[in-house]
Amino acid sequence: GRFDFEQITTTITEKLLRRHPHVFPEGTLESIRDSGTGDVEGINQVWESLKKRERAEKGEIKVLDDIPIALPALSRATKLQKRAASVGFDWPTTAGAMEKVKEEIAELEVEISLGNSTAIAEEFGDLLFSCVNLARHLEINPETAMRAANAKFKRRFDQVELLAGGVELQQLSSSELELLWCKVKQSE
Repeated sequence: GRFDFEQITTTITEKLLRRHPHVFPEGTLESIRDSGTGDVEGINQVWESLKKRERAEKGEIKVLDDIPIALPALSRATKLQKRAASVGFDWPTTAGAMEKVKEEIAELEVEISLGNSTAIAEEFGDLLFSCVNLARHLEINPETAMRAANAKFKRRFDQVELLAGGVELQQLSSSELELLWCKVKQSE
């Protein structure tokens, strides 16, 4: 089918009015609420209730049905976990999320010792998923944290190359490279 501009704007406007009763309490553009009213938790509860009703109307009855598979993996993991938490499926404390990370590391170590590459990959995925959950509990965006870690690694590696003084890195032993890496870290 073809869409026209009026149909698109009408659909978007209706969705905005429906999903933001804290801004448009009567569901019309004329009923704008003072921006200083409404608590965040109450707004979020109304939002989740509206989303749940919309999912039901679309035939999506499971809590996680409408979280797009095409999202970047870390972003999707965050959304899956937030949605599960919204129905009470969550660690009550950061300590619980941290213990889960430790548990997943132990499970990964077992599979590494057994050498089963399929199980290793599965446990590694579980570990990453648990790390994303820990990040959520710490109020850290895992995508942002990963980008920062990538930038830090590149910056440090660039310094290792400079400290090598023109010697190609593959000509250095792993212990020599480690020594250069430690020098870079100590200088920060």
